[in-house]
This record gives sequence, C-alpha cells and structure tokens, in this order.
Amino acid sequence: MTASRSLPSRAYLVDVGPRDGLQNEKGRVPADVKVALIEMLADAGLPSIEATSFVSPKWVPQMGDAAEVMARVRRRPGVRYAALVPNMKGFEGALAARVDEVVVFAAASEAFSQRNINCSIAESIERFRPVVRAARDAGMRVRGAISTALGCPYQGEVKPEAVRDVAQRLHDIGVQHAGVADTIGTGTPTATKRAMEAALAVYPAGEVSGHFHDTYGMALANVYACLEVGVATFDASVAGLGGCPYAKGATGNVATEDVVYLLHGLGVGTGVDLAKLRAAGRFISRALGRATNSRVAKALDAREGLAEEAAA
Repeated sequence: MTASRSLPSRAYLVDVGPRDGLQNEKGRVPADVKVALIEMLADAGLPSIEATSFVSPKWVPQMGDAAEVMARVRRRPGVRYAALVPNMKGFEGALAARVDEVVVFAAASEAFSQRNINCSIAESIERFRPVVRAARDAGMRVRGAISTALGCPYQGEVKPEAVRDVAQRLHDIGVQHAGVADTIGTGTPTATKRAMEAALAVYPAGEVSGHFHDTYGMALANVYACLEVGVATFDASVAGLGGCPYAKGATGNVATEDVVYLLHGLGVGTGVDLAKLRAAGRFISRALGRATNSRVAKALDAREGLAEEAAA
C-alpha cells in the first residue's frame, strides 16, 4: 500500500520512553534495564532515541545515571541519541557523554512557566542561549520542545499565537527544530492543526514535530492531523511509558507501537520493525512489573496468544 497523495510518504519517529517515560517512575530503574531498552529500540529501527537527561539527581532521581547509561549503550550507526539539558552544567555532561542532540525546552503558557520555573517564557528561553551556542559550536544538533502548546493545567486554553511566539524565540537563539507538545493531552485535531501551523510559520515542515499525550484518547487523531498539514516527525514512547504530574489522571505519551501501526496502515513508511518494537515494549513492561499501555501491543499479543492456543 502506498501513502495517500495528501499525506507524507515517510515519517520520522523519536522514542522518548527511556527519558520522558522512565523519569516519572517512582521506583528506581536500573541502568542495565535502561541500556537494554535503548539498544532494543535502536535494533527495532527507531532512527532517534531520547535516551536520558542531564539534570540534577536531586530533582529527577531516575536520571541520575545519565553518564553511565550513555557510556554503556552500544551506539548503532545512523541512530541519533539525544538528551535533555536544562542548563550549561547539563550541557557539559551531555557533551562529555557524546550525545548527538541536546533538547532544550520552554512553555507556551506564561502561567505554566511562572508556576514551574519561576520566570517568564522569554526569560526561560534566554537562559538557553549559551547552551544552544555551545552545542552548535560543538557540532551538536539542538531540538526545542514547546510544552503546554495545546492546553495548560493552570490557564486552560493556549492560543496558536503563543506557540508561534515561542517557536520564533527558539529559532532566534539558534534552535534547529521545534517540537510542539500536548503536555496534558487535552488537544484535539483542529487545535493541533492550528498549533502546528503556528510553528510552521517559523520552521520548515521537516523541522516541526508533534508530541502527544493520550489523556483524552486524542493522540492518534492528532498524529493524523499533523500528517494532513505536512508534519511527519513524532515523539512517542514505547509501551506508552510516562505520565504528566501536572494533570490529574494524565496518561503517558502515545505508545510508539500504536503510532507505527497507524502510519503503516496509512502507507507511511517508518523503517521500524513492529515485532521488534513490541518485544522492547514487553521487556520494559515486565521490568516495571505492569502491563503495556499500547493498545496495539495488547491486541496483537492477545491475537497471537489465541492463535497459539488454537494450534495446540
């Protein structure tokens, strides 16, 4: 099957499970498990993996082993290994660990920015200026994440103009890519298109991505909405790992398995082996002692289990 003429023929996926997913775990996840997960995702064909973050272990204990994890991961040629960095100290850790890409972040909601980091959006982005400059000088790629782009737990609606403003500010300090994030999972397809079009007014389609939580069950619909406006880069999390501490009942990022199933069904190529991806999801779900949050993985596992029983 080939993709519809109105949709991109290929999508680029970033698995954020090892960082954005695991950082929310209450119990400690051993470095061995993180390393194995990252390597399984690379083996499944994920072209980009957000592997860790170089943040203070006081604030994010789960990421305290960032240097160890990056040192132990066997790098697969052609795979981009990224890390979130909040400041110059974090950048120095990422540089020493030889990450391929650093991720900086800003909110599209003033209320969210003030409530969480006690400064304005403009001030928060300005703090990243030396980080971006140092990363670019070191030959590292810089990706920007725009959180609360489709809704804020404190102010509610976030207008597309706010997304465009943040995208422009990130662009002005040298950030190469803008990720538009529905942090609390309240976005709908129409709102998604408007937010994406706001980012597309600043960045080309190949440098804009969608990051969706599935709190209201809209994540896959929002992925499709992105495709309709030419955006074909997506963050997703294996087994639907993660959550959001800012929204009561919020679920994790949309499951990578579910996004891959949708894209392949539309004839949009990903280069990802769904069977190997499901194996990575089973591995981390067992390691965490719970079932996967991927609907596709659950359905295919059940079908294959029934087939095995019938064969017996």
